[in-house]
Amino acid sequence: MTTESALKQYLIQCQQQVNAALELQLPADSIQPQQLHRAMRYATLNGGKRIRPMLVYAAGAALGVEPEQLDGPACAVELIHAYSLIHDDLPAMDDDDLRRGRPTCHKAFDEATAILAGDALQTLAFKVLCKDEVSPFAPHIRLEMLETLAHASGSRGMAGGQALDLAAVGRQIDLAQLENMHIHKTGALIHASVKLGCLAATKAEPAQTRQLEHYANCIGLAFQVQDDILDVEGDTATLGKTQGKDQANGKPTYPSLIGLKGAKELAQNLRQDALASLSELDERADPLRWLADYIVNRDV
Repeated sequence: MTTESALKQYLIQCQQQVNAALELQLPADSIQPQQLHRAMRYATLNGGKRIRPMLVYAAGAALGVEPEQLDGPACAVELIHAYSLIHDDLPAMDDDDLRRGRPTCHKAFDEATAILAGDALQTLAFKVLCKDEVSPFAPHIRLEMLETLAHASGSRGMAGGQALDLAAVGRQIDLAQLENMHIHKTGALIHASVKLGCLAATKAEPAQTRQLEHYANCIGLAFQVQDDILDVEGDTATLGKTQGKDQANGKPTYPSLIGLKGAKELAQNLRQDALASLSELDERADPLRWLADYIVNRDV
């Protein structure tokens, strides 16, 4: 089997697994308040690459954890991601009309419902980590998982990165400031995804965890660099969101600071650094290697 076909099979497998788990965790849209539950399901089950859950599964697998034990953490990171996309798309934030090729949540429903759906998805993520019965984690492991996800989601992580992003619109910032912004906005949740997989492996060596966390830092930044490249080179139909929106809104990006060629070189350098951090891990870490390639070579 080629690397490309192995990756494709792995992507499908992880997507199917986390989608089935999310279906069970989300409230049915027949339960009151029906409009809110419909919006939650619309925003979460409307496609998406599921990169963050894949990283949970792949990091755990690299350390010998069975995939079924990781459904809870995988769902939790995707619920946080879904909530963040709802809020990012709001008129007060990025004001987007399209997400994953469909109307954004506030367009499909209304702004108030979208805000509430995001709030509810965020709290559901932490409930899943607390109460998921499939994942046999000790209380102290659950507590560390909760702290990891909370840190990645809050003012020192994703929410803080979004605040920095909004503050940078129309301003000149340097490369270090741009990197800091994206380490928080995009990288924090990707880092948390890998760390959750590591925490599930209770017998993991500290050195292995450090290697995987370095991998996460590299691909988290590479993911954003590639997003910036696609905002220039992609098209709306393929991306499923409005192409060129960052440039039109005066947002600083890697291509705007270091040029398109420089951004592509940076993405490849980060990929190489990520792969190097996995050099001491065996073939169980191959999905992480495939994902590093996928993240910097994707067109969506």
